[in-house]
Amino acid sequence: MMSPCLPLAWGSSCHSARWWVLLWVLWAWLGQGACGHHGTQPHSIKIEGDITLGGLFPVHSRGPAGLPCGEIKKEKGIHRMEAMLYALDQINSDPELLPNITLGARILDTCSRDTYALEQSLTFVQALIQKDISDVRCSNGEPPLIRKPERVVGVIGASASSVSIMVANVLRLFEIPQISYASTAPELSDNNRYDFFSRVVPPDSYQAQAMVDIVKAMGWNYVSTLASEGNYGESGVEAFVQISREAGGLCIAQSLKIPREPKPGEFDKIIKRLMETSNARGIIIFANEDDIKRVLEAAKKANLTGHFLFVGSDSWGAKSSPILDQEDVAEGAVTILPKRASIEGFDQYFTTRSLENNRRNIWFAEFWEDDFKCKLTRPGIKLDDGRKKCTGEERISRDSAYEQEGKVQFVIDAVYAMAHALHSMHLDLCPGAAGVCEKMDPVEGRMLLQYIRSVNFNGSAGTGVMFNENGDAPGRYDIFQYQLSNTTAPGYRVIGQWTNHLRLNVEEMQWSGGERQVPDSVCSFPCQPGERKKMVKGVPCCWHCELCDGYQHQADEFNCETCPFDMRPTENRTACRPTPIIKLEWHSPWAMLPMFLAILGILATTFVIVTFVRYNDTPIVRASGRELSYVLLTGIFLIYAITFLMIAEPGAVVCAFRRLLLGLGMCISYAALLTKTNRIYRIFEQGKKSVTPPRFISPTSQLAITFILISLQVLGVFVWFGVVPPHTIIDYEEQRPPDPELARGILKCDMSDLSLICCLSYSIVLMVTCTVYAVKSRGVPENFNEAKPIGFTMYTTCIVWLAFVPIFFGTAQSTEKMYIQTMTLTVSMSLSATVSLGMLYMPKVYVILFHPEQNVQKRKRSFKSVAQAATMSTRLSQKSNDKQNGEAKPEESKDSK
Repeated sequence: MMSPCLPLAWGSSCHSARWWVLLWVLWAWLGQGACGHHGTQPHSIKIEGDITLGGLFPVHSRGPAGLPCGEIKKEKGIHRMEAMLYALDQINSDPELLPNITLGARILDTCSRDTYALEQSLTFVQALIQKDISDVRCSNGEPPLIRKPERVVGVIGASASSVSIMVANVLRLFEIPQISYASTAPELSDNNRYDFFSRVVPPDSYQAQAMVDIVKAMGWNYVSTLASEGNYGESGVEAFVQISREAGGLCIAQSLKIPREPKPGEFDKIIKRLMETSNARGIIIFANEDDIKRVLEAAKKANLTGHFLFVGSDSWGAKSSPILDQEDVAEGAVTILPKRASIEGFDQYFTTRSLENNRRNIWFAEFWEDDFKCKLTRPGIKLDDGRKKCTGEERISRDSAYEQEGKVQFVIDAVYAMAHALHSMHLDLCPGAAGVCEKMDPVEGRMLLQYIRSVNFNGSAGTGVMFNENGDAPGRYDIFQYQLSNTTAPGYRVIGQWTNHLRLNVEEMQWSGGERQVPDSVCSFPCQPGERKKMVKGVPCCWHCELCDGYQHQADEFNCETCPFDMRPTENRTACRPTPIIKLEWHSPWAMLPMFLAILGILATTFVIVTFVRYNDTPIVRASGRELSYVLLTGIFLIYAITFLMIAEPGAVVCAFRRLLLGLGMCISYAALLTKTNRIYRIFEQGKKSVTPPRFISPTSQLAITFILISLQVLGVFVWFGVVPPHTIIDYEEQRPPDPELARGILKCDMSDLSLICCLSYSIVLMVTCTVYAVKSRGVPENFNEAKPIGFTMYTTCIVWLAFVPIFFGTAQSTEKMYIQTMTLTVSMSLSATVSLGMLYMPKVYVILFHPEQNVQKRKRSFKSVAQAATMSTRLSQKSNDKQNGEAKPEESKDSK
């Protein structure tokens, strides 16, 4: 009977019912064949020694349904298992390490299956199970003969993480330390659950960190993950996802799982799902060799060669089997493998193994047949057709391909780590003793674990072997890329290393078709300068790019801001720049016509003034009212001159003269004309009533009235100077179209459209009043005055200014507003001045110069004759009206009949 509690395994409580079931199974297994014959041991290798180590290796693959084991695994199984035998030979022959102590071994086959490995590993704990066999008798009444099992002090293995997890749960119950050479699942770093587990390979959390660093170094931020169902694949992907989330800047498009027993078409569905996020070209794959191969096959079948960019874990590493016949699909794949070296001593050892000198390996004959494709003859067994007979003279690497398996180094390091721990323990517990002393018989597992965690030595490849508090080895990885194009020897090429940080030679990488540029695997491409990112909710690596429009510039990665009012965005909208300042230039086409008209007007006005001065005392000059004519011509000259002030570069002085002269020229002209028309109107109106002349019709009075009218304009301008001193402004609003490239700041005087109209409004009032008097004076005989020319002048001037208003204000929203309005104003003023000059003075100049015979003194008319003419004119008008009315009356009577 078994003891109710196992103190070594359980402590003070027996809290797990499933382990009781497991131990009952173990008791039944150990009791098989106990009476009268030796019990059958599991299929294993037994090497005698003072201290025995256990070994777990996947010598065979997983068997088909109903069978635990399948075909032999040459590299992962035989190579690794022989590496343990080689290490034991080296240690046992080393006089410095464990002198006078021989290490033995019990090596088991896990058949790549966790449940089968668990059953096999019960061999390691049978010596620790106390059994009461006093009541047990065989059928003949004799006590049973039970072979005392050897005590295993530590276990080397297992290979697969799922197997190590299953075995570790048993070994920790019996406090048997375990050192794995290939299990990398992050779950095994949990020191609370797997406290007796250590490993000489780094955990997948380091591997996942290295893979995250690789992905980020290549500029990818959007990838998918693919994992084989089980501890290795799922925990590897989980670690990758966790680290990428903590690091930030990396998003997982999809996380897919490959079932343990994939159904037909399963891999085609996986490829189809991966294409749902086709931008995520990077595929992070934690999968076994078979799954990797079938994924590549499915990608090739879907005609996606070169689309997916694989980043494979150490299960892919630098192996050729996963990519066999799929090299074009695998081209560019980046893989990772714990840093390793080929152990030359093992190569010499293994290539000299033969059927004769390696009988201790019970699976070597099976390996021999598989490696040399031959068949060993056995009594009673016929040779299969088509298979040659093994001669035994074949030699590894000479008659078959040989390449050292990648984990051989770590198997050797695991055995040496156990040996160094036992050596240190022997020095402390058995100082000076030859062989194993009483304190180490039996070896206490928990104490041995402490020594294991304390080892620090150079391993078989010259790199340090040590463990942290969780039993993990430091992370040291080689980074490979499978390269097919532009190389004489296609295959895996080392492109970098990772030892706590990444060193990646990107320039040595090449991709599908020999392309050197790293392909993209991003959800969204970087925004162009001047575009902001609008993030997709819940997916931090995905965004939409929105252009900073209008007068906005890119303030940062996520925001656009409006430029200050006096600035506009640069062409790429990454900053603001000053808005160009413009003014009306002398050479501008908009200035050519106004200046041309102004120059002609000034020359014509000057010519008239000179002519009048030259013929100042002639009858025509005196009759036109010399004093007011000179005032009027001065106003016309100023109207023409203002054109140059309107085009000149704005400044304080220019702006002051603009204010003063813009309305003054017109005010002088129309004040003089108004005085003239008013004088004529008053004279003829007074003549209708009496022969007494009206007041203030003398030249002096006329000048006084004119200057009084002008002084009101000047006074208003000087008040304006006092309230708002003249200055320049830069108007950024006037030319601010939707396209910032067309934006301009306009240097101008501080005269708004309204102030400009106010400045001209007094002159317009004078013009309208003058026009009214001209209309009232239209009946005056032309032999007596120039009322009608003045009338025509004012009618034409009103038409010019009526055309000016809609043009000036209708262009207020135009981007050419400054040019159009300046030209419209100056041309309108020049035209009004030209009308006055042409209609009032050009006929007089013509007579003076070309018909001097008409420029003679005529009979001087008194006011009485003027009054008689006015009375006669009135009577003639009345008679004409009466005559028209008399002719109309008979017709009206006729019509009434």
